[in-house]
Parts: sequence; C-alpha cells; structure tokens
Amino acid sequence: MTDGTRTTEAGAAPLETGTARVDAWIWSVRLTKTRSVAATACRAGHVKVNGERAKPAQQVRAGDEVRLFHAGRERIVVVRRPVTKRVGPPVAAECYVDNSPPPPTPVEAAATGIRDRGAGRPTKRERREMEHLRGR
Repeated sequence: MTDGTRTTEAGAAPLETGTARVDAWIWSVRLTKTRSVAATACRAGHVKVNGERAKPAQQVRAGDEVRLFHAGRERIVVVRRPVTKRVGPPVAAECYVDNSPPPPTPVEAAATGIRDRGAGRPTKRERREMEHLRGR
C-alpha cells in the first residue's frame, strides 16, 4: 500500500509506521468516543504531548507521553504504536501503556459534591461545605 500502512493477517488491524495525528490516535485507541471530542479536548488544552499542550494536528510517535483530561479524570498513556484507524479494544490496549492513576472510588466521587446543571452559583454556605469536604 502507498499510505504507509501494512496489514498483519487477514482480518487483523492495520499496523502503522511513523506518526499519527494526536486527535486521531486518541480516538483510534478508544480514549474518547469520537474524533471531534478528541479534537475539541486538544483545542481546549486538555491534551498534552510530552508535557506541552497539543493541537489536534500534532504528530505522535512511539514513546511519546500523552496526557488527556476527559470525563473527570486524567489519563496518562505512553504511545506504543501510532494508529489512525479505529481498532477493537484488545488491539487498542496493545497500542499504549496506561500509567493513569486509578479512578476514584464511588465514595470519593460522591464526596466531591456535584451540583445540578443550571443550579447557579453556590451560596457562601454551600462553598464552605464544599471546602470542608475537600479538607481545606
């Protein structure tokens, strides 16, 4: 093929050589649900490659560290294999090394205090309660 990809066996995922766009790679390895969500996260500054903010078109290669803040938690992964086509979960797990901290337990998640959407700004009393829960 002329697009820089090789295929392994019949029905297997394509193997990439070289680099891939960071937004396409995040989507390909199933860290985000859609590529547009990955691109939006890049533009908002929620994606860092090797410690620096990444634009959606930035290239990643094997060995790069990608930090993604998405869905209320930070994911820290090291690229093993750059892929641009969405792959299945078993193949996606082989494309990166996950160094992320464990997700919060349900008790810890409940202690953060979640407000209803559109409820407005918290009152002074509510802010003090939130600070007390956070241990400040």
